[in-house]
Amino acid sequence: MLSMGNSYAGHFKTTRFEEVLHNSIEASLRSNNLVPRPIFSQLYLEAEQQLSSLEAGSRAENEDEEEEEEEEEEGSESSSPPVSYQMKPPPEGCCTTDGFCQAGKDLRLVSISNDHIEVPSGFLLVGAKSPNLPDHLLVCAVDKRFLPDDNGRNALLGFSGNCVGCGKKGFCYFTEFSNHINLKLTTQPKKQKHLKYYLVRNAQGALTKGSVICWKGAEFRGRQSSTSTCSSTLFQLPESSGLSGSTSSEPLPAANPSAPAGTQQTAAATDHIPSTAAFSSAVYNGKESPKQQLMKNNLSALTRPSVLGTLTNSGPPKKRHKGWSPESPSSTETWNLQLNPQAPNRIKNDGGSLSSVPHSALVGPASSPMVAQGEPVSVPDNLLKICKAKPVIFKGHGNFPYLCGNINDVIVSPLLYTCYRNSQSLSRAYEQYGASTIQPISEEMQLLLTVYYLVQLAADQVPLIEDLEQIFMRSWRESHLSEIRQYQQAVPQAFPHVPSQITPVTSAQLPWLAGLAASSCNDSVHIIECSYSLAEGLSEMFKLLIEGKLVKTNYVVIICASRNRAIDSCIVITGKYQARVLSESMLSPSDYQKEVNYQLVTGKVETLGSFFSTLCPEGDIDLLLEKFYQENQGHISSSLSASVNKPTAVNGTGTAVCTSYEIERHQIRPFQLAVAQKLLSHICSIADSSTQNLDLGSFEKIDFLICVPPSEVTYQQTLFHLWHSGILLELGLEKEHLTKQRVEQYVMKLDAEAQIKFKVFLQNSMQNPHTLFVLIHDHAHWDLMSAMHSLYPQTELSTGLVDRLLNCREVKEAPNIVTLHVTSFPYALQTQHTHISPYNEIHWPSSYSNGVDLYHENKKYFGLSEFIESTLSGHSIPLLRYDSSFEAMVMALGKRFPRLHSAVIRTFVLIQHYSAAMMAVCGLSQMKNYTSVETLEITQNLINSSRQCPSGHGLMVVLRIPCIPLAAVAYERLYNVRERLALEDNFEIILGNPNSGITIGKHFVEQLKIWQKIEDVDWRPQTYLELEGLPCILIFSGMDPQGESLPRSLRYCDLRLINSSSLVRTTLEQELGLAAYFVSSEIHTEKAVVNDVLESDPEKLSSTDNEDEEIATEGSTSEKRSPMKRERSCSHDSASSSLSSKASITAFCTESSSPQALSNSTEETTNNYERQKQKVDKGAQTTISKHLPPVTEQMDMKQNIKSAQVSITSSSSSPFSSSSSSSAPTHNSFILQTSQCSMTKASKQPPIVFLPKLVYDIITSTDSSGLPKSSSLLPYHSVMWASSFRPLMSKMMTCTEQSLYYRQWTVPKPIHMDYNNRNEGRMDTFHPRRLLLSGPPQIGKTGAYLQFLSILSRMLIRLTEVDVYDEEEININIKEESDQYYHQPGDMWPDLEIFKKMPFDYTIHDPKYEDASLICSKLQTINSEDRSMSRRQEDMYTCHQTTRMRLSKYAAYNTYHHCEQCHQYMGFNPRYQIYESTLHAFAFSYSMLGEEIQLHFIIPKSKEHHFVFSQPGRQLESMRLPLVTDKSEDYIKSPTFTPTTGRHEHGLFNLYHAMDGASHLHVLVVKEYEMAIYKKYWPNHIMLVLPSIFNSAGVGAAHFLIKELSYHNLELERNRQEELGIKPQDIWPFIVISDDSCVMWNAVEVDCSGDRKSDYTWTERNVSLKQILQHIEATPNVTHYALIGMRKWSSKTNSAEIKEPFSCCHVHDFIMLNVDLTQNVQYNQNRFTCDDVDFNLRVHSAGLLICRFNHFNVMKKQIALGGQRSFHIKSKVSDTPVSISPAQYICAPDSKHTFLAAPAQLLLEKYLQYHSHRFFPLSLKNYSHPVLSVDSYLNLGPQIAVCYVSSRPHSLNISPSGLTFSGLLLYLCDSFVVASFLKKFHFLKGATLCVICQDRNSLRQTVVRLELEDEWQFRLRDEFQTANSKEDRPLFFLTGRHI
Repeated sequence: MLSMGNSYAGHFKTTRFEEVLHNSIEASLRSNNLVPRPIFSQLYLEAEQQLSSLEAGSRAENEDEEEEEEEEEEGSESSSPPVSYQMKPPPEGCCTTDGFCQAGKDLRLVSISNDHIEVPSGFLLVGAKSPNLPDHLLVCAVDKRFLPDDNGRNALLGFSGNCVGCGKKGFCYFTEFSNHINLKLTTQPKKQKHLKYYLVRNAQGALTKGSVICWKGAEFRGRQSSTSTCSSTLFQLPESSGLSGSTSSEPLPAANPSAPAGTQQTAAATDHIPSTAAFSSAVYNGKESPKQQLMKNNLSALTRPSVLGTLTNSGPPKKRHKGWSPESPSSTETWNLQLNPQAPNRIKNDGGSLSSVPHSALVGPASSPMVAQGEPVSVPDNLLKICKAKPVIFKGHGNFPYLCGNINDVIVSPLLYTCYRNSQSLSRAYEQYGASTIQPISEEMQLLLTVYYLVQLAADQVPLIEDLEQIFMRSWRESHLSEIRQYQQAVPQAFPHVPSQITPVTSAQLPWLAGLAASSCNDSVHIIECSYSLAEGLSEMFKLLIEGKLVKTNYVVIICASRNRAIDSCIVITGKYQARVLSESMLSPSDYQKEVNYQLVTGKVETLGSFFSTLCPEGDIDLLLEKFYQENQGHISSSLSASVNKPTAVNGTGTAVCTSYEIERHQIRPFQLAVAQKLLSHICSIADSSTQNLDLGSFEKIDFLICVPPSEVTYQQTLFHLWHSGILLELGLEKEHLTKQRVEQYVMKLDAEAQIKFKVFLQNSMQNPHTLFVLIHDHAHWDLMSAMHSLYPQTELSTGLVDRLLNCREVKEAPNIVTLHVTSFPYALQTQHTHISPYNEIHWPSSYSNGVDLYHENKKYFGLSEFIESTLSGHSIPLLRYDSSFEAMVMALGKRFPRLHSAVIRTFVLIQHYSAAMMAVCGLSQMKNYTSVETLEITQNLINSSRQCPSGHGLMVVLRIPCIPLAAVAYERLYNVRERLALEDNFEIILGNPNSGITIGKHFVEQLKIWQKIEDVDWRPQTYLELEGLPCILIFSGMDPQGESLPRSLRYCDLRLINSSSLVRTTLEQELGLAAYFVSSEIHTEKAVVNDVLESDPEKLSSTDNEDEEIATEGSTSEKRSPMKRERSCSHDSASSSLSSKASITAFCTESSSPQALSNSTEETTNNYERQKQKVDKGAQTTISKHLPPVTEQMDMKQNIKSAQVSITSSSSSPFSSSSSSSAPTHNSFILQTSQCSMTKASKQPPIVFLPKLVYDIITSTDSSGLPKSSSLLPYHSVMWASSFRPLMSKMMTCTEQSLYYRQWTVPKPIHMDYNNRNEGRMDTFHPRRLLLSGPPQIGKTGAYLQFLSILSRMLIRLTEVDVYDEEEININIKEESDQYYHQPGDMWPDLEIFKKMPFDYTIHDPKYEDASLICSKLQTINSEDRSMSRRQEDMYTCHQTTRMRLSKYAAYNTYHHCEQCHQYMGFNPRYQIYESTLHAFAFSYSMLGEEIQLHFIIPKSKEHHFVFSQPGRQLESMRLPLVTDKSEDYIKSPTFTPTTGRHEHGLFNLYHAMDGASHLHVLVVKEYEMAIYKKYWPNHIMLVLPSIFNSAGVGAAHFLIKELSYHNLELERNRQEELGIKPQDIWPFIVISDDSCVMWNAVEVDCSGDRKSDYTWTERNVSLKQILQHIEATPNVTHYALIGMRKWSSKTNSAEIKEPFSCCHVHDFIMLNVDLTQNVQYNQNRFTCDDVDFNLRVHSAGLLICRFNHFNVMKKQIALGGQRSFHIKSKVSDTPVSISPAQYICAPDSKHTFLAAPAQLLLEKYLQYHSHRFFPLSLKNYSHPVLSVDSYLNLGPQIAVCYVSSRPHSLNISPSGLTFSGLLLYLCDSFVVASFLKKFHFLKGATLCVICQDRNSLRQTVVRLELEDEWQFRLRDEFQTANSKEDRPLFFLTGRHI
């Protein structure tokens, strides 16, 4: 791009006449629909109706279909359709292959380019295009008389040609010839259409494509095509040969001959600025001129039309575009230099750009890209010597002549040509306006706008292509607003009629209008008009240059315009400054280094040195230095070096030591934690997506590798962070005693040795598939070179490494590697071809949102935007500055030494300034005149800083010198000056080279060791952060910073030497990123800067020595140095505006050491202000008064300080305390009292940054939205804009919007590693495991990603952990303590005979029944307090205690677990077809339900072997059961049934690992409505689907049906196997019923090897379910047990509980059920809760054995979803969820109570649980008088005890004698309950009765049948029902009192 400079500044000095003139032209041009012709063309110029040059101008070569169509139109003036053409059939036996002639000879240019071809005299070789071979040219020899001349005229009609293949001569008709060469045309053959290019021999003698044959009518197109052809051949470097890419991916615009808008800009010279807004953001000397501000206000409404409008595409364009489609880019354009509109040659070996071509190669006959008529132009000798600069020629429109002669003294660039061409291709974003109706800007208009732009550039500004593009863009948009609006109102016809009267600026008017525009600019733009060709204009320009007539001229515009042709133009940059900047901007970084190196090596710079020595009247600086050294040698006891011994002396005497020293250790800030969590959530979302690109569940731990650029300091800095973060220990990667060598394994420098380390990383990732490897690519924008482009010898070894390593196939395909790119400048990773999905980008969050502080940080970050903000008026002293006197000297020297690179000149001038400043500070005051005020300030503060601190702490000054050889020169020179001045112990000079570590003197190492309390003898600082407090100049070299962080003692960041010609956003921002800084937010920034005035030493403020310099400085300097500017900022505090001014004033005061010092400092400041004012009045060159605050503000300030002094006395601190802030000496008398550590001050305010003026202007100028201009620059060297017609960025864009903007509008160049990452289906190009973290420089990204690793590791551990219930058994105290133990602790199985003697323990011990009613078995005295105290009243689901357990290898898993072993088990293995299942009905009758039950089995094909099917019809007959006698290690005999609801994802149904791979039969029991979802998640599991009537039933129904089905199946199996001769009792009768939350199983191993029999020890270990089940199944006499269970795990289990290995008690959660023995005991199918307790009681009362194995336990996982929680009780009336209390679950019959949508049984159970005391008031806490519950157990809540009895004959019941009951509960009692049975029991007087029946009728019948009215009294109002409507069949209650 044109490289530099600020936006357009300057304004026109127009005369009244010109104003009138412009207004009239503007008026004529701006009429709305049909644009009338301008006055001048009406008066003086003849009207020309010619095709606008636009259409052809934007056309690339090779757009065949379009060109064919167009030529048809041109050929036949009428619009009649083309004549169809029937080709004559070829003769028999001849060759018809495309590309060969009929004789079979190859004619393709690629094949015969090196052959010798006979060409008769008068003939030329031309290239013909065959429609069937679009990529080839066919070589033909044609008589040149039948070809046109350069004007497209004078071609004889007809044809004469020869075939170069077979040699056949004399073809007289093109039709005949086209047949011979097999063109196979479908339209009439025309030579104009098919003969396209002249063919010429290149330097190697090979035949190549030359210029386009300029047929009449196609002349414009022809010329433009030739341009692109030649420019591509010229600028295609050897390494880029063969590269072709579409530079403009947009189809070309339709070409109507009108561009009505364009000429509006002619009015730009007047005050009536048109609405084009082309110059609306112009800047005058960095500020907007008043005129432009006025224009802005008027235009604000118009200048921001929606960039991406909402119009639809208007359908196909005009006829000539028949081949166009919105998606197909015009892939035929050649790769050319439009690529990087910015500085195309910045990147090393940028294929296809100017980068590595020496200037001489850019011009000259061989390289002229636009071959044209006329003789070559000779470049005069000695041009550089005479002009003091190499002119830069920018080719514009049309043909460009050859240059010959002294071509080394000029530079030719195609950038402007590219810009023009791009601006004529409408981008996709604008096609929606209807490509057929809107024209691009005409060539004339483009040139006119360019002239206007150049005219308004100031003398120190450099044109920027970006600015021009924006001008074209705005102009085009504004000019078409009306058309766009019309288009929105009425969709035009497909081929709108273009009125022929529209006349744009014609080429004849152009020179005149351009001259008019240039007339106002004092000859800075000179227009040369030539009539025949550009050659004459160039010759004239060279003549004027040699004659010295263009001294004042910066730009020469040469226009060749004639009526019958399009214009030719070029622009020559003749201004010495502009030409130098632009020519230097064309060098790539490597060429820039080579050039500088060459100048240093060849000694060309010595002329500079000798020039400097002549400047100093006192003689050579070196002589002065030597003299000073001699004079002072031996008695250097000056105050400067006194500070050297100060630290030790001070420490020794114990007087004052600076306590403010601290190096920040690793601590996580809220922001970093937030970012780490964002990263984690992105990882989780990748894992959660259906693509299965990341299976987090399969990883057990984390490993990582951090890749950093090859900078030793960055490498050490990352090691330092890693070491102090403790992350390696936390991740378990390293053990306690960490060594540096171990830490180095995790950080990789991207240098020559990287590949070895990376190979190890890849091997580790392959060997450890269960480890997740995170590959962190830090500073990720650093080397994005494509590996293919780094193979050239001249490149550094390291380039392309990132591509070779991080993009290798192994990394891309490894399922356990996640790549995280971390960068402050992500733009180059956000192109159209990026690997990173926009969803995987994480941007650093902003600290404020809508004014709310989101993260409470104790530090405020200062980055680019804050630095820019500080330059705005109304802020404190600006943190960004430029040095005008330095710039002026550089500019003067640049003119004197035109052959030296400006980097060399700038460096030498700056070194000179620093040397002089050091001498001045050391007492050679005459040297002040040879430095700049800025450099003097830096040097003074640096040298004095260590004096002001008792410990000798000082400031750091960073001097950035990108070029390493120059940095070495600077180091050497400054080092020598320092030695001569005896300052070697005052401050250090450090040469920071990226390839080497830090070297500093022994003296300073010792100081650092004292400050940092380091004992290690060999310690050396390895990072810049460890230089905290060291007074030093750090010469920071290397082309780009590579992520090095600087310490908080950094005070000045001197960037005056950065390569300001390379204007790329990333480059600029990363240079400024060096200064990014955290400031303690307690110290408000504004205030901190207030004290800055006191920072310089007292001498500087009070002495008169430097008055002259201050007067001489320019306005900017005075403004910066104005103390009052600093003072004023106290009144408004931008750091936290919400704080009251009082608070900030108090803070200000308390930090000063005393009221006296404070007031003194203020007076001093005021005096200084007065003095400055006098200076200004004395006649300074610039006025600074406008920057000073009014005096009233002064007064306020003093008042505030006085009023605040009261608070000081109470809290004044000692002068050297660490809290003291930045008040500094003001008068000499106060030095001791107030001297302070400069480092402390530096750390409380951001550094001051000095920039080159060019960069300063770009950074500080903003567009209309407030966006800094630097942000809209090209983002990175190796990317290019997809189109110059792109919307402008806006300040309001978030990081995400910026990312999307770059993803749409930038494409990588071929040298970029993402270049080949393209795919038609866009989504496929994103890599699924790649993330991008971007955040401002130095903000803490390293800490954030280390924290991310930590929480990711914790999450992975958490994924391998589960919350399991961990509660001790309840009601232990109720269990009777008997000394009798039935079995020995070590017994493996129960002894049946002994077990029969064991009493049944009625008490419930499972903690989940903590709030259930106690079951009494005999008269018990329970202390009611104990009982209630042990209870917690909260909801039972929320209050259960859990503990985290690591999953063992025998765990049961949910659907999220995927591992290789269980893929097949789960049915998800991609190699297998999705498992097919079949649905089977299975019916059996059950008398209690009174109907047949029909169940459905879903059986996967893989599980059919478990079932028996009938042979003919494959009806399901039974489920196979094994024999009791079967024994197999790999088989579980008992089928497992798991009832489940609402847990399709979270239920633990994957028993593969739990069963240790053993064969087993597992059936999921699901409700009908959930069948589909369970089948989806568990395709390979057998499902038992309950009938639909059970959709709203509880777990009791599932248990009931499982048991009934299993018994029915047992019968079927007995029958089936009986036929095989097997006894019925030999069939295995057990099933397992398991909860869906059983996760792991444990076994207790008891060791009884002690001396005494009673001694034993025990250990618990995790075992497989297979082991437990096989152990239980092997129990002797196992079929005699009805129920077998195990304990629930608890960490609090004690020895007593397992001393008895077997218990006869309740079993829950995981049971083995003997369906044979329990045939007559049923589960209650209505129950929702406690159904297992109810069933246990029935089994026991039936006299059956229940055995619990106490040495086995089951862990239950806490699952928050599904199960019992899936029942929600809500109102039947309204859908709105209203919480309904349990008291509302019942109501009186026939009342108007709200009915509830819930099963009656559930309402009953819940009501009794919470409100049973209403029915049983006497029973409340009356545990010795329980409620008698007959045949069922219902939970009446924890405060009521129940006693269970069974009415069945022969049942085991407790003895009723001695027990008096407080209530009776009869729940759905059957015929076994009779009156006589109830009469056995005794009740308290007033005891209550509750009878529950299905309906009111049976209620009455029960009362009568049981003769209840004999003993119980009933009242009518004691009848209730559950709150159900009739159709929901409520349950009815009747209550009564005992008489």
